[in-house]
Amino acid sequence: QVNLVESGGGLAQSGGSLRLSCTAPGFRLNVYSVGWFRQAPGKQREGVSCIKSISISDGSTTYADSVKGRFTISRDNAKNTVYLQMDNLKPEDTAVYYCAACGTDAGLFGSWDQGTQVTVSS
Repeated sequence: QVNLVESGGGLAQSGGSLRLSCTAPGFRLNVYSVGWFRQAPGKQREGVSCIKSISISDGSTTYADSVKGRFTISRDNAKNTVYLQMDNLKPEDTAVYYCAACGTDAGLFGSWDQGTQVTVSS
């Protein structure tokens, strides 16, 4: 079982920024598409962004319409980490954020047990 560790969440004001990090100790993420998902209280989990592998694909990215132009996903293979830079945060971005395999790799790894809490105040 792959252990993904999300971090970087916290409290931010509307219009502020946070950067989330996702790493997987003992497991190489570089050949997989990895994405960020979020779940707000009382709502279904939704995909936020996904980035393809740079090693075996083109590293292309996709975003949910609600975050386009505000969030940026990136990856650093040397650090085995996937990031989500979140700018111009809005209260509706408040949720628990999770990282997991995405796109054509969806379902290969990721759990919804831990995540990192992002809270945006108005």
